[in-house]
Amino acid sequence: MWRDYKYLLAYVIPLAGFLGVHFGGVWSPGSLYVAFLLLPLLELVLPARTGNPAPATETVRAANPFFDWLLYLNLPVLYGIIAYFLFTATTRDLSAWETAGMVGNVGLLIGTTGINVGHELGHRSRPFERWIAQALLLTGLYLHFYIEHNRGHHKHVATPRDPATSRRGESLYAFWVRSVVGGYLSAWRLDRAMMRRFTIVQLLYLATVAVGFGWSGLALAVGAGVFGFLMLETVNYLEHYGLLRHRNERGYYEPVRPVHSWNSDHELGRIVLYELTRHSDHHYKSTRKYQTLRRFEESPQLPTGYPGSMLLALVPPLWFSIMDRRLERYT
Repeated sequence: MWRDYKYLLAYVIPLAGFLGVHFGGVWSPGSLYVAFLLLPLLELVLPARTGNPAPATETVRAANPFFDWLLYLNLPVLYGIIAYFLFTATTRDLSAWETAGMVGNVGLLIGTTGINVGHELGHRSRPFERWIAQALLLTGLYLHFYIEHNRGHHKHVATPRDPATSRRGESLYAFWVRSVVGGYLSAWRLDRAMMRRFTIVQLLYLATVAVGFGWSGLALAVGAGVFGFLMLETVNYLEHYGLLRHRNERGYYEPVRPVHSWNSDHELGRIVLYELTRHSDHHYKSTRKYQTLRRFEESPQLPTGYPGSMLLALVPPLWFSIMDRRLERYT
């Protein structure tokens, strides 16, 4: 039971984000320091954990409301920090460096406590959980992800038809363009009626920001939202890089297997992303709750945790030199 409380560490990211906005100055990047400096350094020295939840406890863990409330509370936390950020940035005399730091800081929160938690809840069946998912995705201007991820990505993952599956030799920056544009267009093809509603909701959100915080506040909200969805797309880039399903003689793709997703057993990255790094099991059964996701021995492993791997991906030659050798084991 006490080990379950480790997921409270996920709130270190929004706490650092809030403190960055509050104190400003050199602390403006807040959550970026934790995610891309502290966590990668710790994951270099801390051992990975490969254990799985005991099968006998899975039903109990899945029904435990503690794990659900950890997700739900991200909604008021995220919206509260965004409002505080917009108020601070439009009423305080900030330098350009401070403003940029806060945009990245809050943008990272949108990508983690927003889009990532929205991703988890978007797979749930209860309407209020799906509503929370959409409210979280809204902050990143990425409501179309709710359609494309569930009905597109999970169907076409690890095939050329999936814009969110990165290709061998494709840089992160080229992938950003292909995945952002391809995912958006795919969502329109999948559900035009819902996309019209989502577009209206996103415009209303931006209009509310403009009324409350002016044009500068609107620009900041858009900037943080873009930073947030690029963080999501960077994670997408890691998760399936170069992994492809084979076709049989009839032209059908093989079922999705554990070898079609990159995983990480580094525990800190697992905690702050609510076990997103156990991605193979998520694709095996997308409705499985994060606290019950399992490790598969045959799943490809990233060289380090997700935060460190995201930094590697920012330098394509370094990423290719490390990952392409690993990729040869699984293709």
